Amino acid sequence: MTRPLDSLRPHFYKARPLGAVLLALWATASGAELVSGAQLPDGAQKVGENRYRASRDFEATLDYYKTVYPSSSYPRRSIVNQPGVKAVHISNPSGKNFEGLNIYEANEEVRIYVVPAQGTTKPAKKDTKPVRKTK
Repeated sequence: MTRPLDSLRPHFYKARPLGAVLLALWATASGAELVSGAQLPDGAQKVGENRYRASRDFEATLDYYKTVYPSSSYPRRSIVNQPGVKAVHISNPSGKNFEGLNIYEANEEVRIYVVPAQGTTKPAKKDTKPVRKTK
């Protein structure tokens, strides 16, 4: 049995929260990678432990981080500004998961270093040589 579309029977519509829908769309559209809680721009390639190569130029990478981590909440300071080398540190005031980000350009390449939180650094490996017993 089919129901006519125009029925006199009341049909209640439950609106979904707009914020949840927008958040879901943003999360799927952004596709940004998180490393120790720090967000990396799309296309960033891992080159070492906590080190990434950005696919954008230095200014575009800084503009990306201005939207992700606003300067009003995440203080910035210039580390180096010499011919051929630029570097900016973005501090994470909460210190949770990561202490900050170093964004630098050298040799026409932009790199991002995620500064790990103090408690999350890996301890140095101990030299584990087998112990010989002597009689």
